[in-house]
Amino acid sequence: MSGLKKDILAIAKGAKEASLIMGQIHSSVKDKALLAMADGLERNKARILSANKKDILAAKNKKLKASFIERLTLNDKRIKAMADSLRQVAAIRDPIGEIIKIWTRPNGLWIGKLRVPLGVVGVIYESRPNVTADCIGLCLKSGNSAILRGGSEAINSNISIYAVLNEAARRSGIPEGAINLIRTTDRKAVHILLTLSDYVDLIIPRGGESLIKEVAGRSRIPVLKHYKGVCHIYVDEDADLNMAERVCFNAKVQRPSVCNAMETLLVSRDVAARFLPSMIKRFKEAGVEIRGCPVTRKIVRDIKAATEKDWSTEYLDLILSVKVVKDLDEAVEHINRYSTKLSDAIVTENYHASVEFLRRVDSAAVYVNASTRFTDGGEFGFGAEIGISTDKFHARGPVGAEELTSYKYIVFGSGQIRE
Repeated sequence: MSGLKKDILAIAKGAKEASLIMGQIHSSVKDKALLAMADGLERNKARILSANKKDILAAKNKKLKASFIERLTLNDKRIKAMADSLRQVAAIRDPIGEIIKIWTRPNGLWIGKLRVPLGVVGVIYESRPNVTADCIGLCLKSGNSAILRGGSEAINSNISIYAVLNEAARRSGIPEGAINLIRTTDRKAVHILLTLSDYVDLIIPRGGESLIKEVAGRSRIPVLKHYKGVCHIYVDEDADLNMAERVCFNAKVQRPSVCNAMETLLVSRDVAARFLPSMIKRFKEAGVEIRGCPVTRKIVRDIKAATEKDWSTEYLDLILSVKVVKDLDEAVEHINRYSTKLSDAIVTENYHASVEFLRRVDSAAVYVNASTRFTDGGEFGFGAEIGISTDKFHARGPVGAEELTSYKYIVFGSGQIRE
C-alpha cells in the first residue's frame, strides 16, 4: 500500500470513528463550537488573508480567468460573511434527534422516524475557499464528520481556514477526527477517497462540470451533485417591466461568476420591443456582452448573434443570451430543454401564468417575481450550504444541515409478536 493511500485511509477511518461520537453530541456543544469557530475566523483574519494572497498571486501567474480569481479572492467582507454564516448555522434548529413523524399500528406498535446523521461526508471542491468554512459548519451542526479536499489553486487559503476552525472546534469539545482536510494537491488522493465506501457515506463535489463528472464516474460512494447552472428568467407579457428590469439586472450582474446567476433571458414577443432596448442598454453600461436571437437583433441591432451552443452555456461571466419567445408555452419548452434544473424564474402579474410556470418548470428552485440569485443556503435560512443539488435523490436545491441527515425507524412495543 502506498504512503498516500495509507494517509487517506487513516483519515477516513478516523472520521468514521469520530462520526459515532458526533451523532451523540448535544446541540449546545455543537453551537458553542460553531460560535468559537466564527470568532476564530475574525480573530485570525490577517493570517487568512496573507495565505489567500499567495493563492491569488499564483493564480495570476498562471493567467487563470478573472472569474476564477474572483471566486478565489477573500477580503474583510468575505471573511466576515464566513463568520456570520457559522453564527447563523449555530442559530438554526438542530435537526438531529427530531421525530419526523410517528404513528400507531392496529397491533399497538408505535412506529416513528428519527432523524440521524449520515455519518462521514466527503466534499471535493475547487476555487472558493469560503466553502471550507461552510462545509465544516454544516457537517458539525448535522452531527457528521467531514473530509474536505479543496482545489490546488486555493491550497494555502484552505489550510489556513481549516487550521483556525479545527483548533476552535477541538477546544470546544468536538472529537479529533471529526474535521479533516486532505492537504496534498495530488489528484490521486481524490481517486483513493472515492473508493472508501466502508468509511465515507456521501460525496459532494463542488466545482466545474468536468470535476463533477469525473467524481461521479469514479466514485463507489453515493454522490450529490450539480453539473452547472444555466438559469433563465422569462419576462411574461403581463410583467411589470420596471420590476423585470430590476430582477434581471440583479440576476446577471450582481455576481455573474456563480451558478445561480442568469445566463439566458427570455422575453415575450408582446413586450419585447418595449422592454429590450432599455434593458439591453443597462446591461451594456454594466459591461455585459449580449448574444441575441434574430428577433432580439432586429429590436436592438448592435449585438452579437446567439448560436445554438449559447442556449446551453454557463458563462459565469458578464455574457448573456437573449431570446424572444411567442408565449409562456414556448418559454417553458425552452427552459425544460436547456435549463440545468438549478434555478429558473418568471416575472409576471398574471396569477395563472405564475402557477403554470411553477407547475411545469422542472427545476430545483422556481421563482415568481424574484432573482435567481436567491438559490443559496444562507438566503433560504439554512445558515449556509454545502452545495446546490440538481439531483432528485436524496436532496434537491440548497443543501443545508437537514439535507445532511437520514433517518431510522424507532419502534415501541409492549410484547407484540408477529403471528
